[in-house]
This record gives sequence, C-alpha cells and structure tokens, in this order.
Amino acid sequence: MKLTLRRPIVFFDLETTGTNISHDRIVEISIVKVMPDGSEIVKTRRVNPEMPIPAEATAIHHITDDDVKNEPTFKQIAKSLAQLFVGCDIAGFNSNRFDIPLLDQEFQRADVDFDFSKAHFIDVQTIFHKKEPRTLVAAYRYYCGKELEDAHSASADTMATYEVLKAQLERYDDLPREVEALSEFASQSRNVDFVGRLVYDDQKREVINFGKYKGRLAEDVLRTDPGYYAWIMQGDFTKNTKDVFTRIKLRQSK
Repeated sequence: MKLTLRRPIVFFDLETTGTNISHDRIVEISIVKVMPDGSEIVKTRRVNPEMPIPAEATAIHHITDDDVKNEPTFKQIAKSLAQLFVGCDIAGFNSNRFDIPLLDQEFQRADVDFDFSKAHFIDVQTIFHKKEPRTLVAAYRYYCGKELEDAHSASADTMATYEVLKAQLERYDDLPREVEALSEFASQSRNVDFVGRLVYDDQKREVINFGKYKGRLAEDVLRTDPGYYAWIMQGDFTKNTKDVFTRIKLRQSK
C-alpha cells in the first residue's frame, strides 16, 4: 500500500563527526525526495565539517578527513540544501531525536532561517519500535527481506529507510496513509524544542524537562528566577532550545 502524499516528502540521513547536537558537524547528507506522483530525486553530498573527524566516528561511517578535505563546507551548500526541503514533509530513521535537531543547528550556524515548524515529521524508527523494536539493519531484514549492504553510509541508510516505510505501510493495515496522521503516530514525545528540554503538558503548556526545575512550568520558572534565562542563554544548549525559552520570555512581557 502506498504512502498518500499531498506534497513532497524528504527522506534524509546524516553522517556526522559525533552525536553532540550542539557541537558536532555533518560530513555527509543523503536525500530521497519523493514527489506526490511517486517520482524520486536522489542526492548525496559530502561536506567538509571544518573540524577533525574523530576515529570513532570514522569507524562507523568510514569517512575520513582526507575524504572531505576538498568538499564544500555546510555554509556553502546550506541555501541550496534548504531549498530541497521547502514545502516538504520530512522523514528519517531516529530523525526526530538526532538528524533534524542537528540539521537545524547547522542551518542556524550558516545563517539560513529554515522553518521546520511547517513540516510534518515521520520518524520511521518510532514506527518500527512501536511495532517491532530493533535496529535499521534488522528493520530492513524484517520488512524488506534483504540484508542492508553498506550500512552507516548516508545513501544506503536513507534509501533503506524509505523502503522500510513502504514495507510498513504494506504490512500494517492500521497505519494511516496520510502524512499528517502518520506523523502523529510516529511521534514519541510532546517536545516543544527538538531535543526535548521542554515538553508540553496536557494543557499545551511548556514544562521544563531537565535539571532542578524539571516538571515546572517554564513561565513560572522564568518569572520567579530571573537568572535562569541568562543561564540558559549562556549554557551549552542548541539555538533551537534557546529560541523557545526566548519566545516564552517575550510572551510574558506582552
């Protein structure tokens, strides 16, 4: 059974220098853009991260400093890359927790203001974990009946993710076909920011989800502890998280 598309959907995967969303950089990005008529645009691009690639990262994706030394920086490709995502929904494997927050951080560093809030997100890993908790390699074997060759290369992982979602739609009659409903099903959290430093409560209020104020309404904390906002702004948080705190603080002053 096919995915019902009202607009294009971009499947993407990142290979990076590490897993720290605030500081690590992209070394490869692969995209499969699926159009409503079923046609596909496939692109893979290596990126000079402007920092050394740690050996432990290279051991996973096999990309070395020499492989990317003559590639463009992310800032050089950021605007054209953003255009590929404009007007699209977005899908990936563990993308809600890692790939989307890190891509947003890279766009912020490159001064490209891309509005992710207009997209519906489908994290295929979430569907998989709700149905058959395993890894992408196992998901590909289970749903597609094939072994994933060249795992941890962005291009192989991206295409495998797209194939797994199509197979999931074939297997589970109860999965919604519309992107909006599938995005809701694939959501594991009520995150306000990408990494879940703040979450929504049942009344759609922002609640702090870490540290000494965990479980407290963000508005209350910002009102009673004026120094907390300054601490957030100076701390090791993503720009997306800081922007959410700023939005809440500005709302209080109206």
